[in-house]
This record gives sequence, structure tokens and C-alpha cells, in this order.
Amino acid sequence: MPQVKVRIGEPIDKALRQLKKKLDKEGIMKAAKAHRFYDKPSIKKRAKSKAARKRLKTAFKKRIFS
Repeated sequence: MPQVKVRIGEPIDKALRQLKKKLDKEGIMKAAKAHRFYDKPSIKKRAKSKAARKRLKTAFKKRIFS
């Protein structure tokens, strides 16, 4: 679990921003959001193939316009 030390006189908003940045960097929030609801295996497979198609499409576009 990431920790942020708050110094005396430091605003709480700054500490919260630092904590959020650390959580995003480690992928904790993304993992929590992904496990929030149950996804059927068929839906997971469909999303995985959709992401793969999107990656291929963007790679193809980059190769054409380069």
C-alpha cells in the first residue's frame, strides 16, 4: 500500500494528489475498478479481442502514415 507522509503545514489537498498519483502509478485504482463487478468469461474474451483489434488498427495506421 502506498504511503504519503504529510508534513506540518502542508495542505491536505497536496497530500491527496500525491496519494492519487501513487495509486495510479501502481494500478491499484484500475484493478479495484475492474473487480467492482463480475464479468462473465465470454464478456472478458470479447473485450480482450476488441482491445487487440484496436491495437492492430492503431499500429496499422501508424505504419501507413509513417
